[in-house]
Amino acid sequence: MSGSGRHTLVTFAACFAASVSVAKEPLVASVPSWASQAVWYQVFPERFANGDPTNDPTRESLEHPARVPPTWAVTRWTSDWYAQAPWEQRGGGEFYRSVYNRRYGGDLQGVLDRLDYLAELGVNAIYFNPLFAAASLHKYDGDSFHHIDPHFGPDPAGDQAMLAGESEDPATWRWSAADKLFLDLVAECHRRRIRVVIDGVFNHTGRGCFAFRDLQKRGADSPYRDWYVVRSFDDPTTPADEFGYEGWWGTPTLPLFADNPEGKDLAAGPKAYVMNITRRWMDPDGDGDPSDGVDGWRLDVAEDVPLDFWREWNAEVRRLNPDAYTVCEHWGDAAGFVTEGGFSATMNYRGFAQPVKGFVIDGVLSASEFARLLIERANTFSDAQRHAAMNLIDSHDTERVASMVVNARLRLPYSEPERFDYEAGERCSPRSWAGYEVRKPRYHERRLQRVVAVLQATCVGAPMFYYGDEAGMWGADDPDDRKPMLWPDLDYDAEAADPLARPRPTDAVAFDRDLFRFYQKVIALRRVFPVLAGGSFAVESVDDEAAALVFRRSDAAQSVYVAINRGDGPWSAEVALPEGGRLREVFTASGQPQRVRVDAIDGGVRLTLPERDAALFVVERAE
Repeated sequence: MSGSGRHTLVTFAACFAASVSVAKEPLVASVPSWASQAVWYQVFPERFANGDPTNDPTRESLEHPARVPPTWAVTRWTSDWYAQAPWEQRGGGEFYRSVYNRRYGGDLQGVLDRLDYLAELGVNAIYFNPLFAAASLHKYDGDSFHHIDPHFGPDPAGDQAMLAGESEDPATWRWSAADKLFLDLVAECHRRRIRVVIDGVFNHTGRGCFAFRDLQKRGADSPYRDWYVVRSFDDPTTPADEFGYEGWWGTPTLPLFADNPEGKDLAAGPKAYVMNITRRWMDPDGDGDPSDGVDGWRLDVAEDVPLDFWREWNAEVRRLNPDAYTVCEHWGDAAGFVTEGGFSATMNYRGFAQPVKGFVIDGVLSASEFARLLIERANTFSDAQRHAAMNLIDSHDTERVASMVVNARLRLPYSEPERFDYEAGERCSPRSWAGYEVRKPRYHERRLQRVVAVLQATCVGAPMFYYGDEAGMWGADDPDDRKPMLWPDLDYDAEAADPLARPRPTDAVAFDRDLFRFYQKVIALRRVFPVLAGGSFAVESVDDEAAALVFRRSDAAQSVYVAINRGDGPWSAEVALPEGGRLREVFTASGQPQRVRVDAIDGGVRLTLPERDAALFVVERAE
């Protein structure tokens, strides 16, 4: 047996046990039992599927229609991402200026039409980026939290007229056509046993919000004067507009909600509004049965909202539905925030995505340091919280995993080593760094993407896959991570243009069926091996020189071993087995099981893996 492997096992196991004993338990029963069994799929609505072209956005629906030419039109779904339409060229031709005015027409009907695809993939939980009415493509600038965006539904004109006559008072609220279609979507997801979680942006609104528009119009006389952080009101006796307010991170399109005078809660007005819209979407018919509502919330920039608000809000969520899931966006050490705020879990950027980038993608972090970080950071949470964490590698806020791999070595050394430059520095996009490569990943790069997906499915936590990763999509940070979804029944233009007019290869763009089948198999592991949803985690062998490790997931009923070889050559490791046990290989990331070996040795087995590969083995009793 390898001495380093056995020593590592003892050290990490002791660390795991010690940390569990001191991790704080949630203040309330905030983690639903289903959360650890979830396989999440993130949908960015405007870019997922256009199921109803009659509801497509119009030039007038943009926040600043006067800033785009009259020839503006919805962008063709299958066009070359970096190729600019005539209206974009008329506007100056700078890609990273015009792209934010693009609309592709994704909508709720498109999601409904593609639920069979998601069921075939095997996911059982959807996280939607914001669905509420807003002018932007991303909808983080909400005009209303009590209505779905009109252009996501079948009657934009009728819905917009309805919004115009409503206020913060729930007595004025009706159900729009888009609202009703969303509730139909929730019902259809529930029929398929797919949970639905939506984005809650309770830190700010857009300038089109009814409250902010009234504040702009009426100034100090507005009933919403205490909703926002106002620096100065307009003086009507002067020609200048003195109205000033705070925007999130100084962004004027995102006016901040005000806190209460003590700074420990949201101000009374926006707080009451958020509570009311929470009730609306969690129990739409108000009958006390939440089965017709959403199953939970993802909370945007949660750290920027006072903790007292989150305690009360999470308590109300549990009152409405004790089985609801709430997950906070938090990029740092989130353990105390999750527990004290009453959340179910965090998006696992720090505990999963950052170490995975450092080890698998960039090849900078050693295998032993990778294992140590996984364990130490997981153990800051309670057992339930860490198993419910969203194990993501990419999202609408980051590069896509495929492009992370392509650009990994190009941008070293790190500017923020403690984060492994995960969504850090300027080298995440050609928008800020001309050295960024926008090309399609090659075969050996896709192999690392597969290894990452295996870790998402087998580490402690619930995997979350960003739309299109399974289809072969690639892209730099925002906006290039928000390309239209690749569908197998559509023919796409090749990607030949470059955002900076640099020479580049012409890359075919098409749905990757082999990669899709791989993700299907990875996701199926969570169903076939329930131990992955709640079992213990122990490192069995680590080889820093080879950049490889083996870990075990176990519970009373089942035990599996996962071997990861990030290195560029074959690798072997010896691991101990329980007396009378044997290992059977059941899955390889590369799809090359003939190159994986399991050889019996005294007291255990020797595992052999090819380069850039991962494999899962199940422990069986020898007959």
